[in-house]
Amino acid sequence: MAGSPKYTALRAEHERLGASFTDFGGWQMPLKYRSELAEHHAVRRSAGLFDLSHMGEVWVTGPDAAAFLDHALVGKISAMAVGRAKYSLICAEDGGVIDDLITYRRPDAFLVVPNAGNAEVVVAALHERAKEFDVTVDDASARTSLIAVQGPKAEAILLRLIPAGQQELLTTLKYYAAVEITVTDLDLLVARTGYTGEDGFEIFVANDDATDVWRAIEAAAVDGELTPCGLAARDSLRLEAGMPLYGNELSRDGDPFAAGLGGVVALSKEQFVGKEALAHRKTVFANSKEVGSARKLVGLTGTGRRSPRSHYPVLKDGVVVGEITSGQPSPTLGVPVALAYVDAEHAEPGTALHVDLRGKPEPFEVTALPFYQRQK
Repeated sequence: MAGSPKYTALRAEHERLGASFTDFGGWQMPLKYRSELAEHHAVRRSAGLFDLSHMGEVWVTGPDAAAFLDHALVGKISAMAVGRAKYSLICAEDGGVIDDLITYRRPDAFLVVPNAGNAEVVVAALHERAKEFDVTVDDASARTSLIAVQGPKAEAILLRLIPAGQQELLTTLKYYAAVEITVTDLDLLVARTGYTGEDGFEIFVANDDATDVWRAIEAAAVDGELTPCGLAARDSLRLEAGMPLYGNELSRDGDPFAAGLGGVVALSKEQFVGKEALAHRKTVFANSKEVGSARKLVGLTGTGRRSPRSHYPVLKDGVVVGEITSGQPSPTLGVPVALAYVDAEHAEPGTALHVDLRGKPEPFEVTALPFYQRQK
């Protein structure tokens, strides 16, 4: 039935653990289990266990796979080494952002992982853009689960599930890389990626095996070192790490250059969807930034207790100069933090601004991102 909520293969596990659910991109996902604050701190101090099975998984194969993805996405995907991953964008012809996503290069294929709410749109765009290439675009989202273990103890926990002869594959795995490893007797793709600002791993597994892998990870943890975590903690963690969220910092009408993502747009490529528009947007942004008419994504840190929410106005001397895109108290730092688009002339770190919190201006300061960075 159209409009019916979607559930991941791990729904029963979340119910067993007492999760509260929320809608996210049409999926019923755990918002929290008991305390989002405790879940947030668990990831920063030990490890958290996440169900990310609402994300999309799209396999691209065929002789033209690398050239096709160079055409379809803004990054130079063909330059990736086998085993590595790359953050990129898929844009429309007018340069608007359809989605931000990660692409993994495997020996004979590429795995593209879009966001939950955009997966169907991304798949449709990839199929449309594949018409002149010798490639196969296989949407495996409905049969794939994604489990993440994030935090300083993530590696130690997973090592207990991996044969001794393969453990070096995990310990030497670089950030934004992936490898096939035997986990609980299953050959699984394990990536050293995440959305929390911590070290951690994302594990791709068939739906039929997801429960066994989830329970094995739970069982491998000792002395309360692993906590199941929901979307509330994931959002506060990514905000502290200064990571954009589609629908907040990124949108179909948004500009990659204003969002600080110009570095992922490979304008040096011969041709790709949206190249001309993005080249124009880059020039316009650079010129308007010089005269102070552009808005730029920045971090804001408050000095009080109250936190802003999306769409709250940002003020300079009582005049609106920007808008909040994400904001909440930072559990790690103990202060309110936010992301906002503000006029470029007020985007320098250290700039004093105010945020209109329902009629009361509260002081905030432009802060270099990320707000939080783990000790390596």
